[in-house]
Amino acid sequence: MKYGFIGLGNMTTAIIKGMCKSRDFDSTFIYGYNRTKAKTTKLATSFGIQAASSIEDIMSNCDVIILGVKPQMLPDVLPEVKKHLQDNHVIVSIAAGKNITYFQGYLSEVTPIIRVMPNINALIGASTSCYTTSEQVSDIQLQHVISLFETVGTIIEIPEHLFSIFTTIGGASPAFTYMYIDALARAAVREGMPKSMALDIAANAVLGSAKMILQSQEHPWALVDQVCSPGGTTIQGVSSLQSNHFETTIHDAVAAVTDKDRSLSK
Repeated sequence: MKYGFIGLGNMTTAIIKGMCKSRDFDSTFIYGYNRTKAKTTKLATSFGIQAASSIEDIMSNCDVIILGVKPQMLPDVLPEVKKHLQDNHVIVSIAAGKNITYFQGYLSEVTPIIRVMPNINALIGASTSCYTTSEQVSDIQLQHVISLFETVGTIIEIPEHLFSIFTTIGGASPAFTYMYIDALARAAVREGMPKSMALDIAANAVLGSAKMILQSQEHPWALVDQVCSPGGTTIQGVSSLQSNHFETTIHDAVAAVTDKDRSLSK
């Protein structure tokens, strides 16, 4: 099985890096193409992959075609993909807001298509990704693609109608979390702690808290209650967050991202 990447941005570069670090993939079976030739050459030199000269070159040499271009570029790219489409191809999209029906409209209704949404933590091999497929995808094709994305984190199957919601809580939420960690650290700086020390403490506290939820199987509010002693310090902070509409602010941010993602599919 050979893998071809069309578009070599940050996300596809992270995926290629993950594949090349894994023992399950041979870098010489990975092809990359970007409209900026220098980027293609640089990536090929860095990871030992094959530098493709065109979309046709990718399509003629590869079985799994990963579309890593921005959503607004797809109307230019997909007609070229269709020209060289073969029976052995499975098309993988990581574009936000574009559903399987969208790709079938440009390609064909019988084209095997897998839609995947990774997140930025793929850069360190810690992405939370989801996928959905068209009916034409074979078990073998799906397993190859799952294995591909497992090199940069975890991947789960979800119904396509939930993709816009996943885009928010799985794709955009790292940005929210980075903001939260930075806010904690800056508040600590205001109280007299050095910024680097505050960032390290805040990031590790968030990491440990996430592990606690995943491993303890306790409801998050049950864990909140465990930290909040009667008349203690933590309950003062929790009460302050509640009075300042912390949860409502998060709900509004989730709704804003979800609405934007849904609008991209229209």
